[in-house]
Amino acid sequence: MKFINTWYPIIIAFIAMCYSIGLGLFGFTEEAQYSAHWAGTILLFAIAIRQRRAR
Repeated sequence: MKFINTWYPIIIAFIAMCYSIGLGLFGFTEEAQYSAHWAGTILLFAIAIRQRRAR
């Protein structure tokens, strides 16, 4: 459980990245470009949330 609590943002971002790559490979390029931003957004929000918890 500690592993999941520590690494969940990276796991979710990796799944989002794989989803985007899959869309691109199947020819849905516009959808792939849209979902490509999800991974970075997830990681940025995780950083912000962890900084708020540390205070």
